[in-house]
Amino acid sequence: MTTYYSYQKTPIGQLLLAGDGDYLELLGFPSGKMKRAHEATWVEDDKPFREVAFQLDSYFAGALKEFDLPLAPKGTEFQEGVWNALTKIPYAETWSYGELAAYIGKPKASRAVGAANGLNPIPVIIPCHRVIGANGKLTGFGGGLDTKQYLLGLEAESINPGLKFA
Repeated sequence: MTTYYSYQKTPIGQLLLAGDGDYLELLGFPSGKMKRAHEATWVEDDKPFREVAFQLDSYFAGALKEFDLPLAPKGTEFQEGVWNALTKIPYAETWSYGELAAYIGKPKASRAVGAANGLNPIPVIIPCHRVIGANGKLTGFGGGLDTKQYLLGLEAESINPGLKFA
C-alpha cells in the first residue's frame, strides 16, 4: 500500500499530511514531541490532500468550526474510542481528561485517556488540543504548549472577537 504525503503551510508551521490517497492517516507537527517528517518510501503528492488543505486553511482563518474529512487513525480499540470522543468536544470549548474519561464511560481512566490523547495521530482535526487539566491549566501537547494555546486562542477569538484564551 502506498502512503502519500504533502506539507501544508499554517500559522503553527509546516504540517505533514499523510495517508493512503483516500483517507488522512497522519498530521505531523514541525516541532514538539509529535514532530514528524515523511518517510523515504512515501510518495509526495498534493492531490489527495486538497480538501484537507482547504479545510485547514478555513479553520486557521476562523471560518471552519468542524472538519468533515475521511480519516483513518490507527490505534487500539481504546485509543480509537478516545479519538472519536475528542470529535464530540465542541469548537472553542475544553474538557478535562476526567470529563473525557467519563464521556467514554470509563470515569476512573483519566490517565489512560491522557495517554491515548497524546498518541492522537491526527491532531487539530481530531481536536486533542481541547483537553486540559482538571485544574483548568494547559497540559502536554504533541505540538508544544505554545501551539495548544494558539489553537485554543484561535477558536476563542473566532467565537468572541477580542476574547483571548490565556
